[in-house]
Amino acid sequence: MTTTVATPSQRYRDSFPTPVEEFAIEGLDVLDVPLHSAVLPSSPEHPGGSGLGYGATREEARTGALGEMAEMALSVRAHQHGERLQASYAELTRREGADRVADPRTLCLEAGSDYDDDRPLQWLPMTRLRDGERALVPAELVASAPQDLPGDPPPGGWLTTVITNGQGAAFDADRAVTHALLEVLQRDGNATAFRAMDCGVVVDLAGLRDPDALDLLARLDAAGIEVVVKLASTDLGVVDVYAVGCSRDGSEAVPVMATACGEAAHPDRDTAVRKALHEFASARSRKAFMHGPYEAVLPATPPGYLEHWRTGHPPERLVEEDRALEAMLAWTRMGTGALTDLLGDSVLARRETVRLTDLPTWSGSPDHADLHGRVTGAVHDAGHDVLVELQPSVGEAVAAKVLVTGLEVETMSYGRIGERGVRRLLDRGDPLVAVGADPGGWARVHLTAEGQERLGGPAWFDRAGADRRVGALYPLYREPGRHVVAEVLAR
Repeated sequence: MTTTVATPSQRYRDSFPTPVEEFAIEGLDVLDVPLHSAVLPSSPEHPGGSGLGYGATREEARTGALGEMAEMALSVRAHQHGERLQASYAELTRREGADRVADPRTLCLEAGSDYDDDRPLQWLPMTRLRDGERALVPAELVASAPQDLPGDPPPGGWLTTVITNGQGAAFDADRAVTHALLEVLQRDGNATAFRAMDCGVVVDLAGLRDPDALDLLARLDAAGIEVVVKLASTDLGVVDVYAVGCSRDGSEAVPVMATACGEAAHPDRDTAVRKALHEFASARSRKAFMHGPYEAVLPATPPGYLEHWRTGHPPERLVEEDRALEAMLAWTRMGTGALTDLLGDSVLARRETVRLTDLPTWSGSPDHADLHGRVTGAVHDAGHDVLVELQPSVGEAVAAKVLVTGLEVETMSYGRIGERGVRRLLDRGDPLVAVGADPGGWARVHLTAEGQERLGGPAWFDRAGADRRVGALYPLYREPGRHVVAEVLAR
């Protein structure tokens, strides 16, 4: 008797109610790398979600799409009926004890916000991985989408915009947590080291051994697409890299494809480069699919998809973030040449080179528990706490939301910065931060007393200067939702 073993993609698929609308996205680029779309429509049975996936094979891409869909859908499901506790940090620490409440100052708040210990917040429980104890965390930092926060906000509003950082999905808790934690480390490592803040550190790929990565590099070159891998960081035991580039002749069918980027963080340099390259290659099609005009998207999608999407799945709020939408609309009026000129001094800059073979490597299995131990151990050894919320499905799939105390995210888009970000910018001599007296109308960085002592005084962030630095590059940080640009252009 032959037993058929379900593929990972099918295991994800079987964890959710029917129907799941999914299809391969094909024909948007000269290099047709696997890209897959999966959508679970919202219904009384499940709140729904969507995902796009990529990989070296169609199965990898389908698994990625359904895994991303699972992250979104399970996060909304976990919070749609959950009660949130409302109180100030000061109240909670008196009632619960300081070790049972996460200090918001350790979770990268917006510089200049009016947070203090007496401000009423809403809180959700997470589990501290180090000791398995429960810790209360501000709800907007646990959430991954606005839909995760039904009902009214606290009296003073939310602390910051909800973001998707720190999500992972798998078929066991440790793998989901590892996936989510690597995303947190990736975004911490490049928070002020790429996009508008690109340091131009190019990785010389001589010595790369991963066969999938080498094959993709050859295919990109044959298709006339020039790609460069750049280094953001090697902090906390991971190699944090990103891949950028565009066609040599400016022939992108949809100009926004020239802004494609693939990011990755992993203890092993070859694994990180492989992931970054595959994400870059698929991001070209993803950008065209997400933000291209309907006439470009139509041939790459199944019959009836766009009509059904526009009637049954209206685009995410057209004004979900005016700055992102307006900036992306401006990009649609630019050709590939103008866009690459815009990126020349930042994203595409080459200022120094490091050798791949000088970066950390690791021989552990990516599918084994030792990856979980390696990554969490490095974070704990550096003095950071890993906070976890598990979000199970009705099947095998489980999603995780992870926060890490002290790590940074969204500094240039939302002004979120803490001690770690200030130190990194100080070490680079970047004029966006200062320690001591307010340079004049700057935003004060929220620090713990210990953090302020380590820095040598209060810290300040030039939010207006950061906005100027980002300028027209804002769509590199925040993008409108699926087909929102096309819908606006069609009106």
